[in-house]
Amino acid sequence: MRLWDFPDEYVIEPTDGSSASSLSINRVDASIKLLDAIPDCSSVRVPKIQTIFGVVGMLKLVAGSYLIVITERECVGSYLGHPIFKVVSMRILPCDNSLKDSSPEQKKVESEFSGLLKVAEKTVGLFFSYDTNLTLSAQRLNDLGDESKLLPLWRQAEPRFLWNNYMLEVLIDHKLDPFLLPVIQGSFHNFQAAIGKEIVDVTLIARRCTRRNGTRMWRRGADPDGYVANFVETEQIVQMNGYVASFVQVRGSMPFLWEQIVDLTYKPKFEIIKPEEAPRVAERHFLDLRKKYGAVLAIDLVNTTGDEGRLSAKFASSVEPIQSDDLRYVHFDFHKICGHVHFERLSFLYDQIADFLDKNGYLLLNDKGEKMKEQHGVVRTNCIDCLDRTNVTQSMIGRKMLELQLRRIGVFSAEETISKHPNLDEKYKILWANHGDDVSIQYSGTPALKGDFVRFGKRTVQGILNDFYNALGRYYLNNFVDGTKQDAIDLLQGHYIVSVSRDMTPPSQKGGLESMANFPAALGLVSVGLFLAVVSLGQARYDLRYLFFSALWATISLGAAAVVKANGRIFCNRPRLHKPRR
Repeated sequence: MRLWDFPDEYVIEPTDGSSASSLSINRVDASIKLLDAIPDCSSVRVPKIQTIFGVVGMLKLVAGSYLIVITERECVGSYLGHPIFKVVSMRILPCDNSLKDSSPEQKKVESEFSGLLKVAEKTVGLFFSYDTNLTLSAQRLNDLGDESKLLPLWRQAEPRFLWNNYMLEVLIDHKLDPFLLPVIQGSFHNFQAAIGKEIVDVTLIARRCTRRNGTRMWRRGADPDGYVANFVETEQIVQMNGYVASFVQVRGSMPFLWEQIVDLTYKPKFEIIKPEEAPRVAERHFLDLRKKYGAVLAIDLVNTTGDEGRLSAKFASSVEPIQSDDLRYVHFDFHKICGHVHFERLSFLYDQIADFLDKNGYLLLNDKGEKMKEQHGVVRTNCIDCLDRTNVTQSMIGRKMLELQLRRIGVFSAEETISKHPNLDEKYKILWANHGDDVSIQYSGTPALKGDFVRFGKRTVQGILNDFYNALGRYYLNNFVDGTKQDAIDLLQGHYIVSVSRDMTPPSQKGGLESMANFPAALGLVSVGLFLAVVSLGQARYDLRYLFFSALWATISLGAAAVVKANGRIFCNRPRLHKPRR
């Protein structure tokens, strides 16, 4: 598309023949109309011209509206023969010329909200296709009726995974189908590898649900309707010798009301909200999953002790009354059984769930596109964040299913495994490692922990060090960045409807200037103390006196941390938007 940026209007001109008309958006009142021709230019009305690759949607704020367009894209592969593009950059186009006539209060609030759009402009992990519906799995696409296949892509879309669903509403109301582009947030990776003389094509797609979208510490558990945080559908697709096989898994936070309020401690305490409501919320969650996927096997990977143990016990007790032939709960204490290095012990988990996987299967289409098998159920995996332990576990299940599919197609013998094909094995590990990093970055801000096992098949010293750095990065982002990011997400997803009368004032700050002055020094002392404690501990192998210095620095760090924690909720970058849209 070609964007004509006039002083008084934006004009979007399709250059691919998708529409004979151009779209005009007024920069004063955001009114929309179709044009048969591009408006005339003059010496006082000179447009800026730019190529764009799609319209994401529009948002209405207090005094103005904002058009969001894709300015740069990258082709990252194909999905069932259709090109898939990743959004590299977006641009926010303000239609706020009327702002100059607004009240000072409106201008102030507008400025705050438009600042959130700048954060939203940097959203990562967005993908789209002009030809096929990325919100639907291969099985759902195959099950579409002939009439549905003729509908515009946005009307075929699964609303849960349509990232720009809310932003498209204005364009939908104006019946602008040629300009509507469905976008998902998640991950898309694929590779090709040789198995003997045959070529196998493997694709891995993540689709992030928008119902309870957000950042790691600011979106935990479920809402009262049973929608959970960090809910992601992962689909693994195999294409070989004309066959297409698809296997879908999901992940999501434990389905009851719980939270973890950021207070500058490394691991804030978990709080279960309205525990008496947990069974009802869990029932709603699993009823929704069974409607969409069939039978459900819930794998809970959290610890059985400590704070995690309280959550796991509540999860188990909430699911117990509703377990049936279509709903099964399995607890597997990942850290106790696998520790930090023995991830091969996940085979114990696989032995417990193999019967479910065998019974509920996967989608298989032959070279004529005829359905030979279909998937009747889904594995739902969770840990606390649904990132690191979950990704290691899902990659193990995906590997086992790929081997089953290749045996069914006739490429593998009965005992043949992926590990016997080094090229396939290496590419498959990298595929899942990249997938895990993408999902983790969107939720926590850093790549996945334990990624070295997924990537190399074993734990490495470098991988353990990377986990340490990423854990520190998560701590910083969770406390000082993610609050604003959460506000931006809520704004884009329509979870908050803008009104000038609504309160955007941060929570009252106790402690004043004195606390603000003490905080940077305390935080700096904690960081330096921990660093010196680690360095001293490393030298203790050569000189035992360093044990004393390590203990000394650790004690100083803990003392400073106590100061930080006491003032924690003052300094955290907390979300400020209230009264979510229901």
